[in-house]
Amino acid sequence: MPNLSEPERLPPPPFWRTRYFARVVILKPDRWMIRPDMVISVLKAPARKEREENGRIRHWGYIAELERWLRVVTLPDEETVHNAFLDRNFRP
Repeated sequence: MPNLSEPERLPPPPFWRTRYFARVVILKPDRWMIRPDMVISVLKAPARKEREENGRIRHWGYIAELERWLRVVTLPDEETVHNAFLDRNFRP
């Protein structure tokens, strides 16, 4: 059951994020290598951005250390992180 005393949007540090991101996404076993600095770097200088039908924004950035593309999904405000994962299918 969600903690109703905790807001839906959590403030920095490290960045604005949804409760879902903080409590579910970043704890998934396939995401252990995604660090906050990587998410921040993608948000600051995305190689590509795309709006989803629901208003969320996809940001892609290349993470040289992992030799992979990281997709960061934000809420429509473009600063609240909702999801982040290594995107196997992204082609610049």
